[in-house]
Amino acid sequence: MDSFDAQVPQLGEALPLVATDPRWLVIALADLDAVHADHLHCERKAAQSALSLIRSYPDRADLVTAMARLAHDETRHVVQVAQLMSRRNVAASFDHGDDYAAALRALIRPREPDRLLDRLLVFAVIEGRSAERLELLAGALADPKSRELYASLATAEVRHRDIFLSLARDASPGTWRARAAELADLEAGIMQNRTVVARIH
Repeated sequence: MDSFDAQVPQLGEALPLVATDPRWLVIALADLDAVHADHLHCERKAAQSALSLIRSYPDRADLVTAMARLAHDETRHVVQVAQLMSRRNVAASFDHGDDYAAALRALIRPREPDRLLDRLLVFAVIEGRSAERLELLAGALADPKSRELYASLATAEVRHRDIFLSLARDASPGTWRARAAELADLEAGIMQNRTVVARIH
């Protein structure tokens, strides 16, 4: 089991993501500026996703509190990545979209309560994949400050993944685990069919 899954096994093992293609780290390290530019937008969109859940489910007090805190975390990460880019004299670029996240979002069922469950689990998948790749970067970067930052961000993404999984468990106790395994399997297919690029996803 990967270390980012081992921290909360009761939740993490419910989302068995396949390992990233080893080529990804080589490609990412060869174009870190592109990875950082993409990462900035990933953190921004993660904050927006959390806030979108508050907008959709304002009656769920536990969800509102958890998502407000998570959005705060993600916004802080935007600042941290922006500071990293500034140290490297790299300007932020426009967001060119994320076909990985779009493919996962296409799996979300349209009717409630399935929609809530799927949104929570898709966000958990995205956070889990981000955690794995940030941990890979943390173990390979030469700059100590960058290594420390990415290690801390990987830990945060694991925590966020588990927040989404715990909300999914509470929202649908009888079906969340089977659906999480199903989405993890579908994500493996998405990963297998994508070109490996210097981006977080």
